[in-house]
Amino acid sequence: MGVKKSSRSAQIRARVNHPIIDSDGHTLEFVPAYLDYLKQVGGSRIRDGFAKRMLEHGDQWYKRSASERAETRTRRSAWWGVPTRNTLDRVTPALPRLLHERLQDIGLDFAVIYPSIGLGMVHIGDEELRRAACRALNVFHADTFREYADRMTPVAAIPMHTPTEAIEEMEYAVGHLGMKAIVMASYVLRPLASGHGHWYDALCLDSAHDYDPVWAKCQELRVTPTFHSSTQGLGTRASISNYMYNHIGHFAVSGEALCKAAFMGGVCRRFPDLRMAFLEGGVGWACSLYSDLIGHWKKRNRSGMENYDPRNLDQDLFLELHRRYGGKMVEGKLEDKESRELAMFGGTSFFGASQEDPATLDEFARCEISRPEDIRDVFTRSFYFGCEADDPINAWAFDAKKNPYGARLGAIFSSDIGHWDVEDINGVVEEAYELVEDGLITENDFRDFVFANPLKMWTHMNPDFFKGTSIEDQARSYAT
Repeated sequence: MGVKKSSRSAQIRARVNHPIIDSDGHTLEFVPAYLDYLKQVGGSRIRDGFAKRMLEHGDQWYKRSASERAETRTRRSAWWGVPTRNTLDRVTPALPRLLHERLQDIGLDFAVIYPSIGLGMVHIGDEELRRAACRALNVFHADTFREYADRMTPVAAIPMHTPTEAIEEMEYAVGHLGMKAIVMASYVLRPLASGHGHWYDALCLDSAHDYDPVWAKCQELRVTPTFHSSTQGLGTRASISNYMYNHIGHFAVSGEALCKAAFMGGVCRRFPDLRMAFLEGGVGWACSLYSDLIGHWKKRNRSGMENYDPRNLDQDLFLELHRRYGGKMVEGKLEDKESRELAMFGGTSFFGASQEDPATLDEFARCEISRPEDIRDVFTRSFYFGCEADDPINAWAFDAKKNPYGARLGAIFSSDIGHWDVEDINGVVEEAYELVEDGLITENDFRDFVFANPLKMWTHMNPDFFKGTSIEDQARSYAT
């Protein structure tokens, strides 16, 4: 079978005067080879246990009857997560040599490659298995992609259950293996103290641990923390009958939770040189979050909170107006203290507590926001958002008229090669360019999307990120 040549994506690439960087392609791990690495890292018991887990885990929904699914609330999983009609496309992400050979016709100059099965390894509950699985994956990918470093680089999988665990794996993957990109768990599900249920730790706000040493280590090792965690099965995304219901928006949920926590928790203020990327959730949620933060800050900043202090209420006027206009609805119902308090303050279920600790009144204190434009500056400086090629909402990132204070958010092109939503690998650049052809973004916006934004993100913390690659000269020229 020959490799297709002269795709329309390749023609688009030939027409534009800049490289195209894919910031989120995927490999499909060749599991038999990976298991050899896992055995070397963790031994036969870990290797065999993981293999069994892989063979059985995804089949649980199909092995159960409808009544068993309802009783156990087993969420509907995907029936095949990769396209199979085109065998060449199915095999390409699994074989770095073949992917490297095809990149030019795909229309890509450089690709940052993420795992597929490996995305779940950072969330394995058992510490021994989690750490062995991530370590083996990183060694496996460092070895298999090393020969193709001119056009591709794999990310290292970094578990985040504790700062110590994260730092140790980063030091090994970056310091020992020489990897220059990482993907971290976006959250950790932690058991409640009662032993019943879990709580969602977004790492940057109200966390079980102080993760500042992790962000400091990212800066020391010159790696950009990127996040790519599923939330299927959590919260409302746990349908027992509909995988699409569970899938739509699930990457955006984990991205939004962590981005909001990083902002509200003051991480962006304590580490102004840190850059974070939230992948495969698009940018629509980010535009909405950005606007919401501005709106909320305007109403509930420290000065604005005076508008809600119950001590400001003129109680005499309140009662007078009710008696004058309330009619039979209030007649005889404001005579005792309890009734008056219920009328004025409604209890704490909605209206809130009657008193507040002044030290905790300003919930934006850690953000150090003095004007709404400060929120814009943080979002446009610190955050990047992975956007798939076929998402029309990508255009929103570049719409300075719709985004408050003229913001253009850091959307970065993410092909998602290797997964079910890419039916034709040769079509991803073509799909991304449709926004230009449809008049939704300009050629300059497209350049920022596929080249300038990714370039800034990857090189801000590591100016040598593209050194020795096929786009080294273009990257250097643009940066200067």
